[in-house]
Amino acid sequence: MTTIAQRESMEYDLLIVGGGSAGLVAAIRAKQAAQAAGADISVAVVEKGASLGAHTLSGALLDPHSLDELLPDWREHTSSFGAPLTDESLWLLSEKRAFRLPNWSLPKSIRHPQNILISPGRLVVWLGEQAEACGVDIFTGFAATQPLYADDSPESPLIGVVTGDFGVDRQGNHKPNYQPGVELRARYTLLAEGCRGSLTRVLEEHFHLRSEVVPQKYGLGFRELWRIPAKQHQAGKAIHFMGWPLADRAGGGGFVYHLPDQHVAVGLVVHLDYENPSLSPFDEFQRLKTHPMLKVLLHGGERVGFGARTLTGGGWQSFPIMPFRDSRGCRGMPRWQILPNLAFSGGALIGEAAGMVNLSRMQGIHTSMKSAMLAAEAAVSAITQQRAHDTLHDYPAALRTSWVRNELYAARNIKPYLRFGFARGLLCAGFFLWAQQLKLGWLSGTLQHKSADHLTLRPAAEMPTLVYPPYDCVTTFDRASSVYLAHTQHEEDQPCHLRLIHAELPERLNLPRYGGPERLYCPAGVYEYRPSDDTPDAPLSLRICAANCLHCKACDIKDPSLNILWTPPEGGSGPHYVM
Repeated sequence: MTTIAQRESMEYDLLIVGGGSAGLVAAIRAKQAAQAAGADISVAVVEKGASLGAHTLSGALLDPHSLDELLPDWREHTSSFGAPLTDESLWLLSEKRAFRLPNWSLPKSIRHPQNILISPGRLVVWLGEQAEACGVDIFTGFAATQPLYADDSPESPLIGVVTGDFGVDRQGNHKPNYQPGVELRARYTLLAEGCRGSLTRVLEEHFHLRSEVVPQKYGLGFRELWRIPAKQHQAGKAIHFMGWPLADRAGGGGFVYHLPDQHVAVGLVVHLDYENPSLSPFDEFQRLKTHPMLKVLLHGGERVGFGARTLTGGGWQSFPIMPFRDSRGCRGMPRWQILPNLAFSGGALIGEAAGMVNLSRMQGIHTSMKSAMLAAEAAVSAITQQRAHDTLHDYPAALRTSWVRNELYAARNIKPYLRFGFARGLLCAGFFLWAQQLKLGWLSGTLQHKSADHLTLRPAAEMPTLVYPPYDCVTTFDRASSVYLAHTQHEEDQPCHLRLIHAELPERLNLPRYGGPERLYCPAGVYEYRPSDDTPDAPLSLRICAANCLHCKACDIKDPSLNILWTPPEGGSGPHYVM
């Protein structure tokens, strides 16, 4: 990529793309490691959201393992972002009933002792304060849109990123307030964009990171924040659900987290490898709230926030691995010994950009933080040795010997087992987890993911048409009112950030073969099929309302032909979630 002369350029030792928990932890750890080594390094974080935490959904369980390592005194500040977990339970749901699984039947690996219920957005804000106190430069409202390479040769090392331009109209012309993006250059760049990051996707292709690996798997998660009457609220309580409404329609599960101040986070994760193109993940979430157990909980409450985002779920099998041609070699090695290939010339993938989610525990913040710490330590070690733009081999090597590897490897077969259907998959997954706990390794091989999520849809003619009940506007709500609560803002006069690689493909393939699935898997109503003109019998054509976009990237993942390309809009755009 050639340098654009009029762009301002800034130089750093370490650049981190993404101001979520993983990115900020990497920045803090880098400063700590540099101080321990007696060095002074410059660190910057660039975040596309208008502020730290703006794109982070409320409600999560946090394993404190990584925070204990990073900031041992963090418990003195817990009130800023969370509260201790007081009770947890796992329930199986049918349409009208609920059955609680006894705690003795649950393997230790899916329990959450000594965890805390947090607002991830508030955690991110607090981590940002700690990072700034360490001397980290944080730039919010700037989207990293292009990788910056040393030259135009194949596999040229990454030397930084270019942030997006401001003041460009829909046709690509410069408006009076036009400002070109900035080149942020660094010795090493860590990608902490989260799930399906736009730069991560480009760099994985540029460095062939996924050429010898099974596909990544994804889920689409919904969360609503409710304020409920005091008599129905139990601070610190966590409830997880399996079964209805998804059952055999799709993999996934739900949760309710009782947060402070009479707030609860209600959510559902729908795995995106479902087959029926008429399935609507958004409407499955609305159906979950009609279960008697949740209707009683939410009765008399007020919905105050809504959001959606995708999550990785492929686990250990979906990590990029060191190619067989690498000098370290891996042909014939057991799968657990193969080094994850998360580093490349000039940078590395960390956090959920690398796929650090433990599906069995429904958690990923603590593992993402640890990966960020290991990458930061490797980068600082290289910087203090006066290196730049080479591959941080110490990072994947450290990851393989860390507790993160042990945790993710022990959960590796949960997602593959779910393809056997809800009942059989649940039994197999439970048996596998117990085998891991009892160290019966000979009973627990490694299953591979069969196909990418965009390849799993079947033609609409082969599947039953799913019909969803109308919204009652008391417990269930439509997309428009939900998007309103996400406080989504986009400058209307800017290029559409949702790009069709082949403009005619939706009408030629998606609509006749699959019934237009993009209008259903999108949680925000971004995609609609409308008559192309006012004449009778006018053919339907796809319309994109990019201003509604929640930046969840489900369209980039689930489109049957991968024809939709999510790119960052103007910096500061997108949702601004209630924390």
